[in-house]
Amino acid sequence: MRDNPISPTVDFDADGVQHGFLRLPYSRNESAWGSIQIPVTVVKNGTGPCALLTGGNHGDEYEGPLALLGLAQTLRAKDVTGTVIIIPFMNHPAFLAGTRLSPVDNINLNRAFPGAPDGTPTAKIADFFQRTLLPMADIVLDFHSGGKTLDFLPFAASHILDDAAQMARCRAARDAFNAPFSVEMREIDGLGMYDDAAESMGKTFVTTELGGGGSATPQTVAIARKGVHNLLIHAGILQGEMQIAPSRVLTQPSDDCFHFADTGGLIEFSVTLGDTVQQNDDIAHIWPAHYSGQPPRTIKAQMDGIVTARHHPGLVLPGDCVAVLAIEITTDLTKEIQC
Repeated sequence: MRDNPISPTVDFDADGVQHGFLRLPYSRNESAWGSIQIPVTVVKNGTGPCALLTGGNHGDEYEGPLALLGLAQTLRAKDVTGTVIIIPFMNHPAFLAGTRLSPVDNINLNRAFPGAPDGTPTAKIADFFQRTLLPMADIVLDFHSGGKTLDFLPFAASHILDDAAQMARCRAARDAFNAPFSVEMREIDGLGMYDDAAESMGKTFVTTELGGGGSATPQTVAIARKGVHNLLIHAGILQGEMQIAPSRVLTQPSDDCFHFADTGGLIEFSVTLGDTVQQNDDIAHIWPAHYSGQPPRTIKAQMDGIVTARHHPGLVLPGDCVAVLAIEITTDLTKEIQC
């Protein structure tokens, strides 16, 4: 296989604090010998675990970039045992455009793995993570939120895995992150995900959904900052005590958790985030957008559960995910984490 054209301006093996770029050559109309420069910070102190921390996998999700920019500014090598690789804007072109997909090639980085060294720019970024960065890491944290089209309860998440020991490690790291909600998350579109790339290598992997609506709040940014600090302590990279608060544990047992629009129009929700619903309760009504005098289409709950995500803009299209439910399996992890 060909070498990836991305060249780091940092040395991942050198002790100390380095700020630089992952430089991807990108010839375009505006710059014949141009490049995409993805910011990266490496903080290393001797041998020890390696944490790979990423935000901006989707360019319209902001809690991760804010938390990681702050960490990159303040983290000192003397406080670290091992290595921390911080990439606040994993998909830098999408981040600069404020879009989910890259404006360069209209590809979703989080569906582009394992990537290709001779593919589009997004495929090359995915390949560099797949073949260079992920093999270095022991623990991987990839920040997400709802972007412009979804809003979530703030949660950290792990997945159900075939390897029971790996799943336990991922769950323990998720719980150490200590978001207000901790979720065993089901993916309905998992092909080509960064999550699967990391988990297939046996890595301890944690992701998040920390709000949405195409913005960030002081509360969700605080959750992100506390969570990454907790995770680094959990990994043995930082010293100190984790900040632990109550966290409600949820699971998504089947595809019935996901509710989709079968028609387009103006959406009116009957429930909001955090509400408990029973099977056949009304979740939302979709009013026709092209004529009046007609009743709305009603979307009903397919199961009992808690509303963990909802569509954000006021208009929906056929096939849009309207709401996601989950089931609570316990209410407080505080004692378990502290033991």
